[in-house]
Amino acid sequence: MPLSTHVLDLARGCPAAGVDITLFKIDGDARSKLASGQTDGDGRVAAPFGGNLAEGIYEIVFSAGTYYAQQDMECFFDDVPVRFRIEDAAARYHVPLLLSPWGYSTYRGS
Repeated sequence: MPLSTHVLDLARGCPAAGVDITLFKIDGDARSKLASGQTDGDGRVAAPFGGNLAEGIYEIVFSAGTYYAQQDMECFFDDVPVRFRIEDAAARYHVPLLLSPWGYSTYRGS
């Protein structure tokens, strides 16, 4: 199952380049790190991020505070965790993040 992500900086009106991202597998109370990366100039981390993922629960953590500190902007959020479930290991999953210093939104993209 391929996983990709994309971060857009709504405050600056551009892709969020240089956001550190970490992918975890969740198993009960345990959290195992699978992969880490950084968004490119288009705000993307290429698929397959984390390799081929099986069915289960995962979490992507976006380092928003570090990103906005590099932009010399104040940010309310330090890390933005997005937890999601993979139910079809053959399907493609895209988890975008729309980010600002004071809020964020996410959805299952295509």
